[in-house]
Amino acid sequence: MTPAFCLHALGASSEEFALLRRALIRDDLELIGIDLPGFGRSPASSGTTVEEMAVLVERAIGASGASEWVLIGHSMGGKVATVVADRTMSGANGLFGLRAVVLLAASPLAPEPMDDERRAAMLSWAADGPIGATHAAEFVDANTASTLAPERHTTAVQDVQRTDPGAWTAWLTRGSREDWSDAAPNPVPALVLAGAEDGDLDAEAQRRLTLPHWPDSELHVVEGAAHLLPWEQPEAVADRIRDFWTRRFTGAPVVPVEQARVIASPRVSARMRSLLAARALPDDPTAAPRALTALQLQTLRAIARIVVPQPGDGQVDLALRVDDQLAAGLGDGWRVDGMPTDVEAYRAALDVLAGPAQDGVLDRTLQDVSAGRYRADGVLDAEQLRAWFEDASVDLVKHWLAHPATMAAIDFDGFANGGDGVRKQGFQLLAADQREAWEPPAPHRRDDTHDDTTTTEAAR
Repeated sequence: MTPAFCLHALGASSEEFALLRRALIRDDLELIGIDLPGFGRSPASSGTTVEEMAVLVERAIGASGASEWVLIGHSMGGKVATVVADRTMSGANGLFGLRAVVLLAASPLAPEPMDDERRAAMLSWAADGPIGATHAAEFVDANTASTLAPERHTTAVQDVQRTDPGAWTAWLTRGSREDWSDAAPNPVPALVLAGAEDGDLDAEAQRRLTLPHWPDSELHVVEGAAHLLPWEQPEAVADRIRDFWTRRFTGAPVVPVEQARVIASPRVSARMRSLLAARALPDDPTAAPRALTALQLQTLRAIARIVVPQPGDGQVDLALRVDDQLAAGLGDGWRVDGMPTDVEAYRAALDVLAGPAQDGVLDRTLQDVSAGRYRADGVLDAEQLRAWFEDASVDLVKHWLAHPATMAAIDFDGFANGGDGVRKQGFQLLAADQREAWEPPAPHRRDDTHDDTTTTEAAR
């Protein structure tokens, strides 16, 4: 089970995720609610700024020992979840293993839109102490599309009543107005949900204020709901999360727990942790290529299966990662004299190899290409095609080796050589078959060998 840490809305607590937890109990996600400072059972003394709330969440995640996890944030919790996700992907907070973020009517990184008169009224409710039952009910009713069932309504109202007045005031006067919008776009896959009848944070607000921060995101509208999505439509929300998780994460490589813990340790620098976190993110199987055509990408995927046959269920979409590399203009910075640019060479070569790939003779064709004897009409001659295939094979293998799950499989942890401390730990044991005390156990080795002459020859 993958833990999903749930951060609640203003005036709520971890109790608001009880119905959602029940709806997802048979799936691969285990919902774990966290009470933010001043809400539920958490004292406000832990700190009520966005950063202080983020630190509390990070400590809870770190203490859990989770090596693969998800963040779910509702309204106020959505802003906190976004900050935690950003600090995780930058490597700054020492966490590793974030797989996805789910945002429910999320408060944006920019100051939250709210009518000044309504803000003033809400502040007055807590001016003289805890919020009373009448105002608590008014708050719940104003944020739902229709009156909640009695039991849900009672729990939601009680959550508002037990909110620390200082925490309530701090969010309305400061937290919701904090501006974190200068943060870099986050590559983590994000599911963004908005209630069809929400006011300030409806689908249009999410599209304008939230989606720009998440380039790999999708937005869905939940009918029959306003702002309190986990209380109003838990089944519909669960369905969207379940579908998102199944589509995006089934078959994605998973970094072993021991390797993940090394990456999260002080032996690894924040910069290296950030790079490994980005490489560990699942590929989007439905993503459109950015540098190649759909047919060219399909052909490159067929080549990748021959050059780098990945064992097991977890597969890295190497071709899609090479396409991203080409679109970003990245590479080793040089090319053979007379060769076109990398992206032009890829396009020309893949156009030539599309036919053999569709005819089922790609493996034999690649042997001829690697020997410099495959001749076809096109931009590249036989020698240029051979040079391209050599470079393309390097690109594919490079992206495979760069994935932290692959590093674990080949027993590589050379990245854990010092961290950001004043003194770099380095390695003390350098002889063959010697392991440092902190290193993960050696991975299990298969006894059988993989005899595939075609693959070996083509990769050469």
